[in-house]
Amino acid sequence: MTATDAVLVLEDGRTFRGEAYGAIGATFGEAVFATGMTGYQETLTDPSYRGQVVVMTAPHIGNTGVNDEDPESSRIWVSGYVVRDPARRVSNWRAVRSLDDELAAQGVVGISGIDTRALTRHLRERGAMRVGIFSGEAAEQDTGALLTQVLESPEMKGANLVGDVTTAETYVVPAIGERRFRVAAVDLGIKSMTPHRMAERGIETHVVPAGISLPELLALEPDGVFFSNGPGDPAAADAAVELARGLLERRVPVFGICFGNQMLGRALGFGTYKLKYGHRGINQPVQDRLTGKVEVTAHNHGFAVDAPLDRVSDTPFGRVEVSHVCLNDGVVEGLRCLDVPAFSVQYHPEAAAGPHDAAYLFDRFVELMQGEKDGAPAVNESAEGGA
Repeated sequence: MTATDAVLVLEDGRTFRGEAYGAIGATFGEAVFATGMTGYQETLTDPSYRGQVVVMTAPHIGNTGVNDEDPESSRIWVSGYVVRDPARRVSNWRAVRSLDDELAAQGVVGISGIDTRALTRHLRERGAMRVGIFSGEAAEQDTGALLTQVLESPEMKGANLVGDVTTAETYVVPAIGERRFRVAAVDLGIKSMTPHRMAERGIETHVVPAGISLPELLALEPDGVFFSNGPGDPAAADAAVELARGLLERRVPVFGICFGNQMLGRALGFGTYKLKYGHRGINQPVQDRLTGKVEVTAHNHGFAVDAPLDRVSDTPFGRVEVSHVCLNDGVVEGLRCLDVPAFSVQYHPEAAAGPHDAAYLFDRFVELMQGEKDGAPAVNESAEGGA
């Protein structure tokens, strides 16, 4: 069996030639790289990757195949997949099929056999950019024609993709054991492990569509509201921001992760901006500024909140501080409200595939909800003033 030729074309004109991996055809998206050596199945099924072509920096991908227990959602969400050296044979007792077969079955166009190290270095220097992967007949066109198609594809900046990934109807994930709290989780692209982490702590989670109105949300009588991860430009997700503002006004406890961190940030009056190439992988060092502890964390974001690191900010909802910071580049990785019961982080504390350093944040959410029930202060004192 002969390999099918494939070509990857970046919007700045650089091309890489290799072999088709997964489905045959053409696909477009934002080229980003992920640094995890494991957990490729969780990456592929993370809705936050909607609209993105993921380049894996680890050279060997597919060794453990695909199983039916580890997906983070009902389907693969990446627009395209780029690997250096795909596994020739699956070797894992839980595998039920190969990654190549799974990509093909779900229509995900990929490319293998290219120098992913060179591609990653290019993206680090030039920044995330639009890309096309072409295989089969689509790859037979000349490079100029392929580049034109890439340049005609949509950009990530300004993209509102939440509607593509949110649930159509509310569903409930019951608590494990005795129910202690009821949480409404606004599905902006939620991963299945998130309500599971809450269930482990006695939380009954009602996963609700992103377009839910404030009255509909409050009718559930939640003890707290969670804003999930998700894809696209946070500057385009105005509905979720307004929902968050309504909750802050009513002192409903709020916890957000990733895209949810950006929604809380915007609700508090901060701006957001696009990172040069983003943070993606399961090895990003983040410091909790309250404790000084450094956590190794899972990330998937291309945008960040623009909030001052050197002081507590005054907002329409009281004082807010940056609670966590990325040690690689100083990016804001968390917000803590000091006068209303709300906090958020930019990374993924549920961390299916690991690491689990940040799992304590779900306990903080429990403490926040219990504190509101008991009439206790919303949060601890700021890192500047001491705990």
